[in-house]
Amino acid sequence: MDLRESSAAGSAAPSFCGRAANRRKLKLRGDMMFRNRFYFPALAAGLLIVAAAMFSTTGYAKSNPKIMKAMADLKAATEKLGPPKLEGFDPVSGKKAAALYFGKTKMNNDFAIVDAVVKVNGGTATLFAKTGEEYVRVSTNVPEGSGRATGTILDPKGKVIVDINAGKPFYGDVDILGTPYTTGYEPIKDGSGKVIGIWYVGYKK
Repeated sequence: MDLRESSAAGSAAPSFCGRAANRRKLKLRGDMMFRNRFYFPALAAGLLIVAAAMFSTTGYAKSNPKIMKAMADLKAATEKLGPPKLEGFDPVSGKKAAALYFGKTKMNNDFAIVDAVVKVNGGTATLFAKTGEEYVRVSTNVPEGSGRATGTILDPKGKVIVDINAGKPFYGDVDILGTPYTTGYEPIKDGSGKVIGIWYVGYKK
């Protein structure tokens, strides 16, 4: 065989293989682009749905001017009495509870502030005192039966307590003693930054 023919035949095989490899790469790239055309829009749509769901509860509650004003009024009314603290115990509706003070004023079984806030803003208001691992309603106008829900506790398995124990506020829709509310909860902290209670305001849905 002529050396030139041998050389031409040898070079033809790599050229053919190279074209085949290129075709495979192009096909793979096309498949990936095709999948991405559907994957990324679907992912974006999913994220939008999740974001919308979160905003419909937490976002709406925190942007609700009634919730924000009522919370500001409750905090201002208590804070002007002095710094918060827990000192001793004072039962509420037969439930052992830590005594929550602002300055020298004890909040347990005193409904003047929560009722004043609700008189102006409507809805409901509560002060919780942390007692052990529980948060007890020591001053509230959240109804239970024919009276107030004093002595009841924040749901220990609910979503609110997770944020409160982390020292963060919670705003969103929650079930309170069997009734749905749009709510705001903010941690009450002592001088050391320890969470000792909760400010709450909320409106029935």
